[in-house]
Amino acid sequence: MRYVDRLPQAVEREDHVTIRMSDGVRLSARIWRPVTSGREPVPAILEAIPYRKNDLTSTRDAIHHPYIAGHGYACVRVDLRGTGESEGVLLDEYLEREQCDLEELLAWLAEQPWCDGTTGMMGISWGAFAALQVAARQPPSLGAIVIASFTDDRYADDMHYLGGAMLSDNLAEAGTMFAYATCPPDPAVVGGRWRDMWHERLDSARPWVLEWLRHQHRDAYWRHASLSEDYQALRCPVLASSGWADGYSNAVTRLLSRVQVPRKGLIGPWSHKMPHLGEPGPAIGYLQEVVRWWDHWLKGVDNGVMDGPMIRAWMQESVPPSTSYEERPGRWVGEPSWPSPHIHEVSHPLRDRTIVRAGEEPDSSGEGESAGRVHTVQSPLSVGQFAGKWASYNAPPDLPYDQREEDGGSLVFETPPLTERVEILGAPAVELLVSSAKETAQIAVRLSDVAADGRATRVTYGVLNLAHRAGDSPEPLEPGRTYRVRIPLNGVAQVFPAGHRIRLSLSTSYWPLVWPAPEPALLSVHENGSSLTLPIRPTGTPADDSPQPFGEPEGCTPAEVTQLTEPEQAWTVSRNLVDYHSSLDIIKDRGLQRYEENGIEVGLRAVERYTSIADDFGSVSGESAWTMRFRRPAWDIRVETRTLLTSDENAFHVDATLDGYEDGRRVFSRTWNESVPRDNV
Repeated sequence: MRYVDRLPQAVEREDHVTIRMSDGVRLSARIWRPVTSGREPVPAILEAIPYRKNDLTSTRDAIHHPYIAGHGYACVRVDLRGTGESEGVLLDEYLEREQCDLEELLAWLAEQPWCDGTTGMMGISWGAFAALQVAARQPPSLGAIVIASFTDDRYADDMHYLGGAMLSDNLAEAGTMFAYATCPPDPAVVGGRWRDMWHERLDSARPWVLEWLRHQHRDAYWRHASLSEDYQALRCPVLASSGWADGYSNAVTRLLSRVQVPRKGLIGPWSHKMPHLGEPGPAIGYLQEVVRWWDHWLKGVDNGVMDGPMIRAWMQESVPPSTSYEERPGRWVGEPSWPSPHIHEVSHPLRDRTIVRAGEEPDSSGEGESAGRVHTVQSPLSVGQFAGKWASYNAPPDLPYDQREEDGGSLVFETPPLTERVEILGAPAVELLVSSAKETAQIAVRLSDVAADGRATRVTYGVLNLAHRAGDSPEPLEPGRTYRVRIPLNGVAQVFPAGHRIRLSLSTSYWPLVWPAPEPALLSVHENGSSLTLPIRPTGTPADDSPQPFGEPEGCTPAEVTQLTEPEQAWTVSRNLVDYHSSLDIIKDRGLQRYEENGIEVGLRAVERYTSIADDFGSVSGESAWTMRFRRPAWDIRVETRTLLTSDENAFHVDATLDGYEDGRRVFSRTWNESVPRDNV
């Protein structure tokens, strides 16, 4: 990244501006704005997230907010209520109270003497969710939004219930927020009331996973704040981005195809990162694009920002399997609209463990050796240990590894060696005729690029809880009955070179990425009527008129941070062949860091552990444990949280603890031991 500190306008910063909400709670904001904005008002850009502006996000905030401010905007970074230096408590994600707060914040910004009455919202992840959700409420000052790594469907396209199957990230994210929602404010900012604010957070805390488990199906809880319930509610322009390695690769194209507002889409090779900080690379000059977006939609500048393709996507070349990449080779391609007129869905029948080329369908009239062939699959719990994370953060390395071992417990179909290069852009899908020996079962579908030496790189995947085969009203399966099901896979742009094979792998478990069904289920897959559909982008399709449409990544110099103790990262798969105990252990430890601007020292250590014994579906467990530490001379706070999730055929069981320490002495402790019945999950 090129650090740019000489900007078109000089910028001033206010570190702790309190903004009073209608219920009396005061939120804390950090504001960057042009020095001249007091006499020449500018549009205001809001980012509101729960991840602590005074320390944990201060480094990345310092890269992009002053950069945008230096191009003529007031950038306002707010801690959500109950986090950082904001008052109140944070009880769950995306509550009505949060959206009311954000509407009030926008109204406050529009009234400031340094604001011209026009506002925008931006963010990644929670901040992007917030921007999209508030935009759908149509606040009068909001002129446009810029969002990265988001979704419009909170139930099925977030970390909760993919295809109606519960993701283990349901636990991991709940563990993350259990920790963040119980951290103290900084006494150097809020003064002597810090302790009362902290204990209010501790007293109100609860493991969010309990609430998420109480809503195992799409209901009013998930429909709230999901734009997918009413796409016409979005009335302002949107610049939307994500990455193929992220968990949110589907929302960009879905948004482009369903909203009617001016819109642009961008999907790179990235994990859960902003595009100017994108990993795997290449990162891009995203902030320049953001400034152009704001200039056009908030200032009325005729700068051609809407020219060119509606969506730009990174077409990924073939790579060997790895849990981490510094860069993904490929090229930018552009499409004029979405769905694109250049992309054609091509259906490939599945026959004799083969993905049959289109136009070479075998006899399906009931005559011939393979017309009615049925295959069975009942996967071991070990299938999924090399699946990586639902949403890659690229730290620790968390992408899927070589799929050959996974394929050993799966039903596999593949093409012969390809005679020519194949490119796909979009969401593949699989249609299957299946029957189950049990009332509840799930199926995971993986698409892999298999090199000539046999190494298999997962390209994309999808999951379906078969009780959700007909949509949002789950029903148990009738054992032995045949059902036609469709499993969409995550969207991707991928090249399969000549000489490689395309492999489709079906498994009945994908643990620990997906929480297993209540018990093992033997699935029968009928070849007749089963197929793989690929979104083919033909070779020679017109690409974007600019092969290098983005500049070099730019931003302001990040805040100085001193590493005081060594960080630690680990991703360890282990199996004990004496007692058949298997585990996946993940460590993300930043070490102790000092933020030099304010002198606060912060430590963050997160440990996840997923275990099982042999193929005992009742033995699976997931654990998320966090330690957060904040200190200065004469002030030392530590928060420890732990959430253990287990299950049996009938229920999920949550055991959780929260401990708060001041100067090494425990001053707060609480435990939870609760169960939630399973309901076709």
